[in-house]
Amino acid sequence: MHDIIDIHTHVVSPDTRRYPLQPLGGTQSDWSSERPTTDEMLIAEMDAAGVSQSAVVQAATAYSYDNTCLADAVAAHPTRFTGVFTIDLHAPDAAAAFTRWTKAGLTGMRLFTTGSTSPGQAGWLADPATFPIWEMAEEAGIPVCLQMRPEGAPFLRTLLGRFKRVPIILDHLARVSLAGGPPYDAARWLFDLADHPNLYLKLTSRTVEQASEKGSTPADFFPRIVAAYGADRIAWGSNFPAHHGPMSALVSAAKEALACLGEADRAAIFAGTARRLYPTLTRQAG
Repeated sequence: MHDIIDIHTHVVSPDTRRYPLQPLGGTQSDWSSERPTTDEMLIAEMDAAGVSQSAVVQAATAYSYDNTCLADAVAAHPTRFTGVFTIDLHAPDAAAAFTRWTKAGLTGMRLFTTGSTSPGQAGWLADPATFPIWEMAEEAGIPVCLQMRPEGAPFLRTLLGRFKRVPIILDHLARVSLAGGPPYDAARWLFDLADHPNLYLKLTSRTVEQASEKGSTPADFFPRIVAAYGADRIAWGSNFPAHHGPMSALVSAAKEALACLGEADRAAIFAGTARRLYPTLTRQAG
């Protein structure tokens, strides 16, 4: 296996004059403060790790809804990056913001409903007031990443039922609990959603670590989740630099954890699914 695409990286610039900090929730994440990573630094990490391309995700805990740093990185390296922007769906200018960032060349959207600086699960995820933006994503063919917790599953079911043509990607598998190991009763809700063909899973470094904790092993969990969803609906992301690197170590850990799968499944998770979700990467690679 030679082709690796990372669908969850971040860029954060140390130049706070050019890119002012305005973290979501008012508190900057520790990782973005301690490990700012420019686009050039990210590419160097990718090269060292054997990663060909990346979907760079807005660092909301540094920049909130201002995706300028992300857009500049994508514009500077269009053959290596695509971008996943974040907007406030309740803002009066939400539709204009969606149009602005898609016109800037960003090809994915992320909704941030929980995180290191926003604990708990926000209740607005399936608010009908946000549906016009979902309709824009559906029309544009934009995949939507959800940064959510298991408590948001009822909202997710609503969205899956209403927006069946929008690829919905669960960041970190929605922080699913793998406690107790097989048969993964605490993760039953996630397995039960596998019959929604537009639901995708983002298997990150966090997931790799969770699969080896609390009675679980990678060989127990990953074949089960692949059997439920199919590898063509699962994609890998390092979460670098939010997740401690170097990226090469995160790639190695993922390869080791997924060694229990067949070659075709690993190829899909490490690249094939990413190219389907973000077709600009396919065109750039060609």
